[in-house]
Amino acid sequence: MNQVTTMGIEQSNSADLEAAFDSLQKKLVPLWKFIGAPTQEEHTIVVVPSMTLDTELHGSVQQAYEERFLFMLFLLQQPRVRMIYVTSQAVDPTIIDYYLHILPGVVASHARKRLFLVSPQDASSLPLSKKLLERPRLLEQLRSLIRDPNRAHLVPYNTTDLERELSVRLGIPMYAADPRFFAFGTKSGSRRIFAEEGVPHPLGFENLTSMAELMDAIRQMRAQKPSIQKVIVKLNDEVSGSGNAVIDLQGVQRDAELEARVRAMRFEKSDLTYDEYEHKWEKRGGVVEELISGNEMTSPSAQMRATPLGEVELLSTHDQILGGPSGQTYLGCRFPANVKYGPMIMREAEKIGKRFAREGIVGRFAVDFVVVRKEDGTWDPYAIEVNLRKGGTTHPFLTLQYLTDGKYYPDEGVFRTALGHEKFYVATDHLEAPAYRTLTVDDLFDVVSRNRLHFNHTSQTGVVFHMMSALGDEGRFGMTVIADSHADADALYARTVELMDKEAEGAQG
Repeated sequence: MNQVTTMGIEQSNSADLEAAFDSLQKKLVPLWKFIGAPTQEEHTIVVVPSMTLDTELHGSVQQAYEERFLFMLFLLQQPRVRMIYVTSQAVDPTIIDYYLHILPGVVASHARKRLFLVSPQDASSLPLSKKLLERPRLLEQLRSLIRDPNRAHLVPYNTTDLERELSVRLGIPMYAADPRFFAFGTKSGSRRIFAEEGVPHPLGFENLTSMAELMDAIRQMRAQKPSIQKVIVKLNDEVSGSGNAVIDLQGVQRDAELEARVRAMRFEKSDLTYDEYEHKWEKRGGVVEELISGNEMTSPSAQMRATPLGEVELLSTHDQILGGPSGQTYLGCRFPANVKYGPMIMREAEKIGKRFAREGIVGRFAVDFVVVRKEDGTWDPYAIEVNLRKGGTTHPFLTLQYLTDGKYYPDEGVFRTALGHEKFYVATDHLEAPAYRTLTVDDLFDVVSRNRLHFNHTSQTGVVFHMMSALGDEGRFGMTVIADSHADADALYARTVELMDKEAEGAQG
């Protein structure tokens, strides 16, 4: 007989795992009520920012992405919170000190006593959750740091079977979507949900698994709408636009011409070949849809979360900053999204949020849109993707929220602090240049300190860095720039980049 215990599964099959996980997830409801109670007792948050992606992350880049969620340390401003933060390699103590000293109204040393940093010291490209599951003694160490499993929960980045098993082995519930709902977050699943919930989305087809099906779908799209000039194809489970490609249909008349255009598709990931893409397409499937265009268009997103109590919270909207060969690669964001369409896309996204809550999904998720301005000045929204996980907008928004104790007002499309002041930011994970490799983490801190750019709790404006571990060998880091207007945030962002460039030039001699 397979043995299932509260300490995890020692000999198990998938049915045992699912049963044990379902049992643990039932604890989220009383835990959520407990955390929200005014007389709060001690509880533990276990943060495992593991990323399972088709593209491998190596060394400092993987470490930097795992450290991207160090904003969670700001929760230590609550005096009864204990936090266990796991990374593949040990975090530079200077970086930990940086976050703890930003904490408002808390003695850093008191917060430090409630923070436990754990690492398998494994720089391989394996997902962090897998590294933990391969080390029973390290799992035992994690369990020993959880004083009361009934007052603890796991916070992952994205969820796969690895995170579900980790939850079971630790004996605590997971605050994130059960991986059994994975299909809802795929490109095909997104289009299906949009159609079922009446959310406007581009003309297209989903669940395609061969190039023959792709070409047939394009033929049907052109029959329905002969004016289509370009289509975009997307692998089902890629992130940040890396599985996207654009096909130009202008002037195509015959099947042979269509096949040639398909083979000449322009990949967002520049090192992909057609044969590699076709193999991935046949293995994982994808969608094709009209590439929306217009004289004025943007790519905003709306973020929500479904609580264990079945409630949908409307968290934020962002205008995404996109780049890459065809403008499909996520580089950063501006917050909040333009008020002319921010409330509108949130209303559409809320339909998806309510559907997910009915399905029993918990955790954070987002809906990406394209919006096009019409001649009368109004905007048409097109939903293009669901991200059933945390994403690139999660860490800057929660950084702002935790530091200002504010909230987003979805009907108005604005964010206000606890004092009623509106706030804005620009954030990126992609500040990178070869010259930045000459800088150290201390250099970053020195530049913002000398120029008084660091986050100021009185004005509640300034710069907060992240992903600093990729600085030395990749010349890359990220930052969130908080200000009192969009213009001020853009100006402070530009000034910070200019100062970093000058610092890097000076370091080169």
